[in-house]
Amino acid sequence: MKIRVSTFVFVIFLPVALSLFSQVTATAQVKSGETVRVFILAGQSNMEGAGVIEGGPKQRNDGKGTLSFLVNESEDRQKYQHLLDSSGQWLIRNDVWIWYLGRKGGLTVGYGAKQDRLGPELLFGHVVGDAIDDPVLLIKVAWGGKSLAKDFRSPSSGGEVGDYYGEMLKQIGSVLKNLTTDFPELPNKYVLSGFGWHQGWNDGCSKDQTAEYEENLVNFIKDVREDLAAPNLPFVIANSGFAGWNQKVDRRLDIMKAQSNAAKRTEFRGNVICVETRDFYRGEDVSPSRQRYHWNGNAETYCLIGEAMATAMLKLVR
Repeated sequence: MKIRVSTFVFVIFLPVALSLFSQVTATAQVKSGETVRVFILAGQSNMEGAGVIEGGPKQRNDGKGTLSFLVNESEDRQKYQHLLDSSGQWLIRNDVWIWYLGRKGGLTVGYGAKQDRLGPELLFGHVVGDAIDDPVLLIKVAWGGKSLAKDFRSPSSGGEVGDYYGEMLKQIGSVLKNLTTDFPELPNKYVLSGFGWHQGWNDGCSKDQTAEYEENLVNFIKDVREDLAAPNLPFVIANSGFAGWNQKVDRRLDIMKAQSNAAKRTEFRGNVICVETRDFYRGEDVSPSRQRYHWNGNAETYCLIGEAMATAMLKLVR
């Protein structure tokens, strides 16, 4: 493995990466229930998640757009009953686990940017967990306000490697190294099964960063695969569809085009998908906030993004 990142990351991460390589098993060889399927979810604030779980006095629209409203009062509430246990409380899964920057446990609500928020991880984990017989671990590494051009910049893009690219690898490696300590319920074998990416706001604030986004994303995918010793790691991109189909800002449209084009590269055929998210935008009139860049805090939106990412991931994994 090349020395490709900063010395700090190299010293800490390289031994983990080498042990990681020895743990990776071809999907076809994995016996059901004996190996943890690991999915990485990374990005910036919309991967962190701003979906509101419960309504409150500071929330707009009498709870509309919250997860509680979605499962109890919305027209689609039957679709989301699996998020509740038999007593009507939020279900904690015993076959899907999550680690998010030190917060860990069975998958349930509250693994968003704050403990009263959710992101794509909730429905991603439910869909993947229902489809795969093996136990599932989600490793979420996301930080708000980070760009691909600088913060997540990977080695092949040239220039200085981004601090958060190195930090992402360090955190992933640490979780895998301490898997049985942090999650004693899980088997001690794992396979990296997929990588989900939801990011793009910061790069879309600059014409220069927007122009280089496609190439930076292609390099990011290749570098992540190399640094995690997983050459064909399935990769799903959720595009930056906030504001929905009414988005008119050229830079925002160009970021989405770049995300789609990166996934269509010949070298990624069969192992990279970009999913369309603009259909999932919900307006301010049915949402807890007016922050369009955070999908107006709408819980249904984050559920639909996670569901779409998981559905695409399963196509690649299978």
